[in-house]
Amino acid sequence: MDHSIKKHDRPPYGIIAVLMIGAFISFLNNTLLNIALPSIMKDLNVEASTVQWLTTGFMLVNGILIPASAFLIQKFSVRHIFLAAMVLFTAGTVLAGFAHVFPLLLAGRMLQAAGSAILMPLLMNVMLVAFPIEKRGAAMGVFGLILMFAPAIGPTLSGWIIEHYDWRMLFHFVTPIAIVVILLGVFLLKDKKEKVDIRLDFLSLLLSSIGFGGILYGFSSAGSKGWDSPLVYGTIIVGIISLFVFILRQFKIEQPLLNFGVYKYPMFALSSVIAMVVNMALFSGMLLLPIYVQNLRGISPMDAGLMLMPGAILMAFMSPITGKLFDKIGGRILAVTGLTIIVVTTYGFSKLTLDTSYTHLIILYSVRALGMSMVMMPVSTNGLNQLPRSFYPHGTAMNNTLNQVAGAIGTALMVTIMSNRAESQAKELGQEAMKHLTGKPTPAALAEMKQQIMMQATLNGINFSFLIAAFLAAVALVLALFIKRAKQAEDELKGGSPSKASDKKVATKLAEN
Repeated sequence: MDHSIKKHDRPPYGIIAVLMIGAFISFLNNTLLNIALPSIMKDLNVEASTVQWLTTGFMLVNGILIPASAFLIQKFSVRHIFLAAMVLFTAGTVLAGFAHVFPLLLAGRMLQAAGSAILMPLLMNVMLVAFPIEKRGAAMGVFGLILMFAPAIGPTLSGWIIEHYDWRMLFHFVTPIAIVVILLGVFLLKDKKEKVDIRLDFLSLLLSSIGFGGILYGFSSAGSKGWDSPLVYGTIIVGIISLFVFILRQFKIEQPLLNFGVYKYPMFALSSVIAMVVNMALFSGMLLLPIYVQNLRGISPMDAGLMLMPGAILMAFMSPITGKLFDKIGGRILAVTGLTIIVVTTYGFSKLTLDTSYTHLIILYSVRALGMSMVMMPVSTNGLNQLPRSFYPHGTAMNNTLNQVAGAIGTALMVTIMSNRAESQAKELGQEAMKHLTGKPTPAALAEMKQQIMMQATLNGINFSFLIAAFLAAVALVLALFIKRAKQAEDELKGGSPSKASDKKVATKLAEN
């Protein structure tokens, strides 16, 4: 590993601080953009199915590039990877800030994604190597506190900027901060990398890009194009086949792009499944709540952002506390408690009405956020703790990739469920309304009745989607009962590992450092 990131008594706080600032800027950028999508639609004259590619395209690039992060982390120094990632992110931010047409804005977002895809796995790997298992929970808690500050201020800041300035100011706001972060990296990151005999398998990279990219694209397109579209099921099928071939190849080559040997460790495998299921469930809140708040209730972007702020602040406040509790009591009690809260509050969101009070929404979302703070970091950290040290880059890359895939599947699933339910409910409500009509209504009355029916049908669709999300969270809750405190496994340098002869040299160097 890098000289400056060996396990010393004193972790490299300077390096970690710079990496955290970079990750924070990337995370803040995403939370800023979500509130701005309606303004972008209006200004650039694009439909909802088009503008959602600013989010979907970001996830797509992440899903394609994250698998390569394990190779990059092993091959290059933290300094080189971080600076390259931040330069890409900054270039994309500048391009998006001056975009006057949608394709240019989308290209900027893709460049941003190319940079941010590497930042999170890089930071996670440094954290895992720098801190011993018994102190890792507290370290991850502080890490969570900093990153949770982004969603705490992002929506509200975005709402204020959108109401007073052009949406491009969101990117102009991030640009100078990103440049400062690059300068900090240039002057503060001084780590060097020993020459490592590892080569990139381009066929594996191609197969993983087609595999993860196809699955992400297919599921992300399902909401707008429908599941019966050849483009949707065709790309999903091609993605699954490519992914299957990719996995087989990883077990045959000496230097796998992603080492699927991580799934031989039961706590990592369990944490990975729980995280995917929870991600699918949690995307319901991120996707459905803004639709309900802004489209059905007519709440302004500023007020919508303020509604999310208490929950985000609570998550940030709880993150270091959860980290310390994790070090003391392990992940199972935290995960079971947190998932129980998530199940109850998500079910609560399935009972929304057109008159649900603003205060009720804030309380329900904040309590749900409390549950979230007790689940994601403890579960993933417990799983990573069981891995041998040489597997850290592969474990972090695997987690980040599968979270992207789960997010895309969750988004598509919730949109489809909501749309289908709303459509069927609109027909039923329409037929019921026609039965009770007396006389010939005026066109204005018919238009008002149609609007009321569509609002009620959409609400029913949102509620039903939240009910499905509660069921998914309940599945994760059952799985969490099997969590055990993980103990770090030794590096396997003899047989049974997908990493063979030359990869053993890499593992030996990593273990020594």
